[in-house]
Amino acid sequence: MTDQKIRIGVLGASGYTGADLVRLAVRHPNIEITVLTANAHAGKPMEAVFPHLRGLNLPDLVKIDEADWSAVDAVFCGLPHGTTQQITANVLKKHPDVKFIDMSADFRLRDADTYQQWYGNPHVAMDLQKEAVYGLTEHYGEQIAKARLVACPGCYPTAVLNAMLPLVSAKLIDPSQIIIDAKSGVSGAGRGLKQNTLFCETGEGMSPYAVGTHRHAPEIEQEIGVAGGQSVAVSFTPHLIPMSRGELCTHYVTCTEGASVDDLRNALAAFYAKNPFVHVLSEGDMPATQHVRGSNNILIGVFADRILGRAIVISALDNLIKGSAGQALQNFNLMFGLSEMTGLKQVALFP
Repeated sequence: MTDQKIRIGVLGASGYTGADLVRLAVRHPNIEITVLTANAHAGKPMEAVFPHLRGLNLPDLVKIDEADWSAVDAVFCGLPHGTTQQITANVLKKHPDVKFIDMSADFRLRDADTYQQWYGNPHVAMDLQKEAVYGLTEHYGEQIAKARLVACPGCYPTAVLNAMLPLVSAKLIDPSQIIIDAKSGVSGAGRGLKQNTLFCETGEGMSPYAVGTHRHAPEIEQEIGVAGGQSVAVSFTPHLIPMSRGELCTHYVTCTEGASVDDLRNALAAFYAKNPFVHVLSEGDMPATQHVRGSNNILIGVFADRILGRAIVISALDNLIKGSAGQALQNFNLMFGLSEMTGLKQVALFP
């Protein structure tokens, strides 16, 4: 283990993802947190915004335009889409050696027209969009290790793609026949005040949202299309469930001719055999969100459908850790030549 200290800044530290990134980073042996930004809370200590982060000797929050970029070696960006691209461009123009790990959506989509279609505004940093490496760690690790700018996937794509890509690449399932039923805890909607995430609106119930229009769909289609060598469209419907964190995705897939459910499970198990975070469960074992809460793990289970020729693949993760801050830290580790497990060995919190 190297004893190097890498100075980091966290943009958008007042959000749930930013807070979890800070919580993980303070226990990382190679990280020194030097900059924390939150425009609405500038001048406050971090513990005033998140009391659970008390006593950690963190720098006070500052506005983005007050940040000292010369004091950072890497930036984790948890800002809303549309704002990240300009800030990233400005910082890298003056400080080209700084490495960026972006947790927003601004650099995930490779096609500028697709980005504008789904996010409503043109991309203003096209060169950086082309430079960015998609940060699905288990599938782009070598490219991430050499990157200056990494675009971390969304939480749903992380759960979906880690379950689907090995099967698509091995031609064990038909990439044009994927149906995804996804469920996420309320933290996935962010910390901002919204009526549909109030306790009385979400408690004791479950509801779909963004049906047929969720912005993670083109991201999923992009990567499945790359793996399968063809353009695809997936049926993807997310649901809000009354818990703070956790995500469960159920994928209904059509097996290719001659492929069995055992073939699917064995292919996934072989692909992730040496991976520390993705665990393919034995036949009959069920993925559950309470078994990944607070950890950087993904659980994947494979089951036979009662319909001949179809299978059901289920994945579970913590949307704030493996679906966001944990994966970002995993990518950071690779970018700085560290073990990808550094700072990420937390066991799931249960019960």
